[in-house]
Amino acid sequence: MHGLDNRAIAFGVFTLFSSLLIPQYARARDDVTLITDFGFNGRHAYFFVAIEKGYYKDADLDVKVVRGQGSVDAIRQVGANNAILGFADAGSLVLARGNDQIPVKLVSIVYAKPPQAVFCREDSGIKQPRDLEGASIANPAGGATVDMFPVYAKVAGFDASKVKWVVAGSDSLPGLLAGNRVPCVGQFTVGEPLLRMQAAPAKLVRFAFADAGVSFYGNGLIATDSTIATKADVVRRFVAATIRGMKDAFANSEEAGRIMNKYHPAIDAAVAEGETKAVAELAQVKGGELGLIDPARIEETINVVNSVFKLKAPVAVNDVYAPGFVSK
Repeated sequence: MHGLDNRAIAFGVFTLFSSLLIPQYARARDDVTLITDFGFNGRHAYFFVAIEKGYYKDADLDVKVVRGQGSVDAIRQVGANNAILGFADAGSLVLARGNDQIPVKLVSIVYAKPPQAVFCREDSGIKQPRDLEGASIANPAGGATVDMFPVYAKVAGFDASKVKWVVAGSDSLPGLLAGNRVPCVGQFTVGEPLLRMQAAPAKLVRFAFADAGVSFYGNGLIATDSTIATKADVVRRFVAATIRGMKDAFANSEEAGRIMNKYHPAIDAAVAEGETKAVAELAQVKGGELGLIDPARIEETINVVNSVFKLKAPVAVNDVYAPGFVSK
C-alpha cells in the first residue's frame, strides 16, 4: 500500500510540475470603455448585441458602454482619454480637429448617410424648412444636429441664424415635444420611432437633412491618434466585434430590441427594434462593406463643413480617419 501511495504522490507531483511547463495561451482581456453620442437609446442596440452574444469576449475584450451628452462631448471625452473609443459624428469631428485640435479620428463608419433631422409638431404650423425661421428647437448642447444645421439651412434655403436653440438633455426631448413645451426638437432619424410613439396622438413633421440633398458621413467609431498608434490591435478587435453585433442586429432587429431592453429596461423593445431598422438603413450602402470608410466620402464631409464654417486650421482627409481597421 505504501508503495502505491508513494507512486500516487510522485505522479501528482509530476503532473503539477508538468502543468507549470505548459505554455499558458489564455491572455487577460483588455478593458475598453466606449462612450455613446447621446445617452442609451435603441439605436445603440448592436453594441449590446455584441456584449450579449460574447463577441467582445471572443475578441479578448471587456467592454463597458457609458452614456455621452452629444457628439462634441464624446469627442472631448475620448480626446481626454476618459474613454478609449467613442461613437460620434464625423462633421463634429472635423470641427473639433480644425478649431480645437483634438487628436481624434474615425476608425469605422456606422451612419454612412446624414442622420440629422428636426422633428416638429404638425399642429405648430411648421410645414416646410423655411418655417423653422423664428422657431424654437430643443437639442442637447454640443450635438451634431446643431453643428451641421447651417449646412442644412444653406441647402434648404433659409437663415439658420433665425432659429432659436433651447438646450435640453437628450432623454428629455421626446417629453418636451409630447408635452408641447417646444414645437420642435433636434433628433437623428434613428430616434423617430420613440418620438412618434411619445408624441401620439399628435402628428410630427420631419425635416431630415438628407431629404434636402445634403450628403456627408454621420456617426462612426472614434479613437485618439495615440490609441490608434499604441493599441491598434485593441481597436481592430473592437471594430470587428462591433460589426459582428451590427450584422446580427440588422438581420434580426426584433431580437436586438429585446436585448437592448434587457440591458436598459427603460427602453421599449419595440422602439429599439424600430431604431435598429433605421440604423440599418443608414449603415448599409449598396456595394459597400459594412463599417468601411471611403476616403472620398471623408473629403466630401470636410468640404461640406468648410462650405459653412471657417476653421481655425485646415483639416485634411488623413486628419479625420485612420484606415485599416475594417476587413474588406
